[in-house]
Amino acid sequence: MAAAAFAFRGLTALTRTRCAIFQTAYNPTSARTGAKYLRARLRGPSMVKYYPEDIKLSMSKLARRHPELELVNFAEAQRLRDVQAKKARGKGVPTKAKDKSLSIFPWSLGLLLKSSLAQSRRSHRKR
Repeated sequence: MAAAAFAFRGLTALTRTRCAIFQTAYNPTSARTGAKYLRARLRGPSMVKYYPEDIKLSMSKLARRHPELELVNFAEAQRLRDVQAKKARGKGVPTKAKDKSLSIFPWSLGLLLKSSLAQSRRSHRKR
């Protein structure tokens, strides 16, 4: 019995020494530590090398870089035509207010006037 206990202590000492020499984690209880995944090679750099570089080159950037090519961005040209058509019908973007006092929306001003007028009529009727 004593020989078995000595052999067990000797094995634990041996594994502890082996872990110190080979720089591995000493885990006598076999608890899950995730060491296998922490030691594994990272996948990110390989994936970055595999996929090509994303070139973000739009028609507008290309046209600005090379004006001599006289490239036309059809989507932008259509958008500009639509904006001009809306302006011609009076549906364009409203102008910005020059002063903060002018920034009250006309429809909210109308609602304010109506509500104040309605309140004054109610108060007048009660009297």
